[in-house]
Amino acid sequence: MAFNEKLADQVRKLLGHASGLAEKKMFGGLAFLINGNMSVGVHGEELIVRIDPASTDAALKEPGARLFDITGRPMKGWLMVGGAGIKEARSLTKWVRRGVEYASALPKK
Repeated sequence: MAFNEKLADQVRKLLGHASGLAEKKMFGGLAFLINGNMSVGVHGEELIVRIDPASTDAALKEPGARLFDITGRPMKGWLMVGGAGIKEARSLTKWVRRGVEYASALPKK
């Protein structure tokens, strides 16, 4: 599956030169890892965001957010965010920041 290169470039700019940052093709798209832990990614036209699993239910109430489910087995703490959730720079920045903050708090791989 192809992924939205423009969205990937926007995410790259937001991430800048974050410590421990790496890009890796995953999930049929592009993932951005912090110290080996997935933080955010681009799948098709949507953003994949890894968050604290305890905050999943609240995050799902936000515009454009749904469970990450490309295998038929959705996981708490993994979201797909599209449409209104990433349309504006401000909301995209918020989601990228959330993914980076969570991944940065995990042990290095």
